[in-house]
Amino acid sequence: MQQTVLPLKLLAYFLTLAPLFFCFNSSIFANTESEAARIASIIKPTSDFSKAEAFERRPAGAATVFKFLNENSFSHSSANMSFERELDFKVGNGFFRRFWVSAPASTKSADGLGPLFNARSCQSCHLKDGRGHAPSGNWPKDDAVSMFLRLSIPPINEEQRDLIAKHRLNVIPDPTYGEQLQDLAIQGHHAEGKMWIEYQEIEHFFEDGSIVSLRKPTYSILNWKYGKPHPQLLISPRVAPPMIGLGLLEAVSQKDILANADPEDTNNDGISGKANLVWDTQKQKVALGRFGWKAGEPNIRQQSSKAFNADIGISAPLVKTPWGDCTPTQQKCRNAPNGNTASQNNLEISPEAMDKLVFYAQNLAVPARRDISESKVLAGKKLFYDTNCVSCHRPKFVTKRFPEQPEQSFQLIWPYTDLLLHDMGEGLADNRPEGLASGSEWRTAPLWGIGLTETVNGHTQFLHDGRARNLLEAILWHGGEAELSKQNFLKFNPKERSELLAFLRSL
Repeated sequence: MQQTVLPLKLLAYFLTLAPLFFCFNSSIFANTESEAARIASIIKPTSDFSKAEAFERRPAGAATVFKFLNENSFSHSSANMSFERELDFKVGNGFFRRFWVSAPASTKSADGLGPLFNARSCQSCHLKDGRGHAPSGNWPKDDAVSMFLRLSIPPINEEQRDLIAKHRLNVIPDPTYGEQLQDLAIQGHHAEGKMWIEYQEIEHFFEDGSIVSLRKPTYSILNWKYGKPHPQLLISPRVAPPMIGLGLLEAVSQKDILANADPEDTNNDGISGKANLVWDTQKQKVALGRFGWKAGEPNIRQQSSKAFNADIGISAPLVKTPWGDCTPTQQKCRNAPNGNTASQNNLEISPEAMDKLVFYAQNLAVPARRDISESKVLAGKKLFYDTNCVSCHRPKFVTKRFPEQPEQSFQLIWPYTDLLLHDMGEGLADNRPEGLASGSEWRTAPLWGIGLTETVNGHTQFLHDGRARNLLEAILWHGGEAELSKQNFLKFNPKERSELLAFLRSL
């Protein structure tokens, strides 16, 4: 009797994993139909809302974590990570949380901050690996540490237009203030200026007479410390996005992303998603943009290197200037002591440290879905599909095979994004082009984990500048290609609105 206990337990354990095995094991595809056809069938949007779909509880496939009822929901490693690789994740977490200090300092591996900067660490913006927010008041009432202003000017000569056309640059920096407003500085230097926000309340009306007030922000910059900016200065506010699931988005094949692009709207459905094309510094070629609010970066390594350089003023393997975003007109900044050391390849963060940080960013896990079988959530899901939100917020992908990144390799994921650019209308326009993205186009933001924002970060601010104070307001700011979906939403009665929001909070 005792001899049969272990085999029965193993059988039961295997049966619990059998659905995952079926989904992720490539040999199954070979025994049924072609892999491409099978994947197309799996990722096709559902038409059955009577029950939850298979694997829907696991938005990140086998990498999904089930520790989600506390403020650390976004800080776990991929659930399918080996014990040996867990150490690299923890070391990367250390670099992500590291507070940098100005040079020279006794701690040689942590100096080089600034001289001009927006934050002292990655964690300062991405608090608990989650979503940033707009400040509760203007300086000095509150700081904007998880929000900053991008700066640029229109190309003003043939050389600049050529650099944009060839995707070597996404924007032309302001000649005095660069690509980003640095509102902090080390001792002996002046911050470039301070962001100032003013809000105007705008009322929206549902068909049933319900009224929702939206806050429309206006941005300006006070206390310019290095002279006047260019007269054609363009400003775009950005809050820090959540860090979860980035490695899985990186693992979606370019072919699968471009399959959803329709820049000319050839099918006349009103949705014309397009790809942003950007320069891959490491590979020295044009690549698909997939990270950032306007898909301005091709991969996590480049996104992280540029963030280190512009946000913290740290020289990194792909962006080696030790003075960060300081321009040639800011010579005091450029001549300040830096933390470059020979032992770190004459950089302030070494290639080895950057490898660990990138690994950490690739493996911040997506939490499991909640309440997926509740009738209210299923009803809300149907409304989400019926109003055509899934044309941009694509529910599912299967990631490509990635031998060097086993945690992200060949997973069925549910990010609810197409990673493409869409015109969101004048209401959300920043009027600042970035690469191929126009002043009213934004990359579709992934929705996975959105329902845990308040649990992790203590707020419910959404969109690129945190103007939406809750999910309802975020929906009502949609325009452009999403205008018809929004108009349909405005016809919802209170019960339907509650159902749709319940679905979004379950993500």
